[in-house]
Amino acid sequence: MHKQDNLIDGVKLNRESKILLIYFAVIVIWWLVLYLQNIRYETVNYLYQFAFGLIPLLGGISGIIKSKKWGGLKSKVGSALFYISLGLVTWGIGQMMWSVLYNIILKVEVPYPSLADIGYVLSWPLWAVGIIKLSHATGARFSLIRFKGKVFLFVIPIILVLFSYYFLVVVARGGLLTDISGGYLKVFFDLAYPTGDVVILTLAVLIYGLSFNYLGGKFKLPIIILLLGFVVNYFVDFSFSYVTTAETYYNGHWVDLLFPTAMMLIAFGVNSFDTKT
Repeated sequence: MHKQDNLIDGVKLNRESKILLIYFAVIVIWWLVLYLQNIRYETVNYLYQFAFGLIPLLGGISGIIKSKKWGGLKSKVGSALFYISLGLVTWGIGQMMWSVLYNIILKVEVPYPSLADIGYVLSWPLWAVGIIKLSHATGARFSLIRFKGKVFLFVIPIILVLFSYYFLVVVARGGLLTDISGGYLKVFFDLAYPTGDVVILTLAVLIYGLSFNYLGGKFKLPIIILLLGFVVNYFVDFSFSYVTTAETYYNGHWVDLLFPTAMMLIAFGVNSFDTKT
């Protein structure tokens, strides 16, 4: 196995990872100020949206550069990092459209659904491809032939989809889509976001759980952080759909701390893959 495809080595905190950690700390402090001062509908809230959008945008660009050091698309790990990083970039573009185009220029408080969703949605297939590529490097694909792998693959997504449907439709809307406030497009995205995340989350957990025996129980820290990012991303997308339906969302809401947290974990994960380790 070439060094580029070795996922068991240790990890060192490189320059990119340190920068991400420092910047994320700034974002957390910024959010705390907004929360403690109960600042909701001011320009500083819009600027906060822009600021945390730089995490996936710049972190993704850095990850693409990092993927080249692993052999780019010719390497299993390199191609995984490339697609996951590109997904970060498209998500970041969506966030730039949310904050700059809608919040700052058009003065739209909550542009959902909007053109910004194009950037967010494009991240799904890119992350899915990246995770599948990563599964090729960890050996998770081979464990799917086992019965427990097949059960896990189908049961867990069904449970998560039913969970999302119950809270987003039955609880938040009071019944089987009887409340279509915000229009049918919002209803579609309310269900599409957590459902799409379920696919990503399932693939991510499969890598962690079903490739455990193949790697002897040893994982490189960036993989664990990366998978954790997708877990957080599911819950934050679900929470966002819920609070916008309940009409309690505002820029700087607590879900706007979870969004940069999820993006930070994913960006940190891909940028922590260091060929020098």
